Amino acid sequence: MDLRHKLEILADAAKYDASCASSGTETRDSRDKKGMGSTDAGMGICHSYAPDGRCISLLKILLTNACNYDCLYCVNRASSNVQRARFTVEEAVKLTLDFYRRNYIEGLFLSSGIIKSPNYTMEQVVRVAKSLREDHHFRGYIHLKTIPEADDELIAEAGKYADRLSINIEVPTEPSLAKLAPEKDVRAIRRTMARLRFRLDKAKDNKNNKRAPRFAPAGQSTQMIVGADTSNDQTILETSANLYGSYNLRRVYYSAFSPIPDASRALPLQAPPLVREHRLYQADWLLRFYGFNIDEITDPLENGMLPLDIDPKLAWALRHRDRFPLDVNSASREDLLRVPGFGVKAVNRILSARRVTSIRAADLARLHVPRAKALPFIVLADHRPSASQIDSKRLIQMFRPPVQQLGFAF
Repeated sequence: MDLRHKLEILADAAKYDASCASSGTETRDSRDKKGMGSTDAGMGICHSYAPDGRCISLLKILLTNACNYDCLYCVNRASSNVQRARFTVEEAVKLTLDFYRRNYIEGLFLSSGIIKSPNYTMEQVVRVAKSLREDHHFRGYIHLKTIPEADDELIAEAGKYADRLSINIEVPTEPSLAKLAPEKDVRAIRRTMARLRFRLDKAKDNKNNKRAPRFAPAGQSTQMIVGADTSNDQTILETSANLYGSYNLRRVYYSAFSPIPDASRALPLQAPPLVREHRLYQADWLLRFYGFNIDEITDPLENGMLPLDIDPKLAWALRHRDRFPLDVNSASREDLLRVPGFGVKAVNRILSARRVTSIRAADLARLHVPRAKALPFIVLADHRPSASQIDSKRLIQMFRPPVQQLGFAF
């Protein structure tokens, strides 16, 4: 099988892993002409995004889509009838360098099916990163998937060469993982996450010591599949909150379940609405950056599910109309962060601006705040919403997407 055909198979096989990001690492470049690549900002062409919205280019591949495990939700499971392929270490290195020289990429996202043993697989993945760093002095971004059952020495070596390491938790609860992926052990996954956190904390403590060993400066992340089991959004968010708190993860990624060929009867027949994945990301942001807790975000009357037609912050505001309207010129930062349409940067701009002037309706555009969304919930120097507008049950209709008639094929 030629290299191009392998790339078609293994790049396609990697598309289901959503935890492909390239942010938070140290800055490197090759202006000294002693290496190749960089992690500088502003470059990139593919589907990986930094926190500020920049698109970053990564070659995203599996080392192989062959796998000993038979996880029911995975298209690459052992019993799946898909064409198999495998890169050698040298082929994966060559592809990465060739793509970089053509200015297609700025880094590598490398995962793999489990072959022979976890240690053997992890060793092959690490060899790719080691060769790029030591043999070719590649200074671009490298994200490696970590095999939970691999030896600690291999995990430590992976962190030496990778910018970020990640281990997929797969599904939100232990019973679901036991049912859908019986070869995987959630305790082993969490033990490895704990080992990674220990090494990351140690590296952080020694960051001013130039002789201290480098370890994954962009931290660790994980991914959960949404909709493969019956877990509701509250359960998913509770698992995420626990992972953030216990292992100091940089990100939890949410990937909507995609039906696969010859699927098990234990799996749903249809994929969940893609907007559910989007709402979980929004709720994740509220937990991490806006001071919300899980019980506030999810509605008990909705069986722990997030509304699909409006975002979770707006849903909270509509359930707590007694908290509004809020005076933008005097409210605390914590309260301002709960106003629909107000992001963290906008709130910081508001706090800075109101030290020298009173915020008016015309100022919202300059502060990049969506007026239509925010005005019903706030008081400004020249604006106060009517009491009937805040109390009206029709307020939600202002924000729901308009109903559209289905079209016809003529």
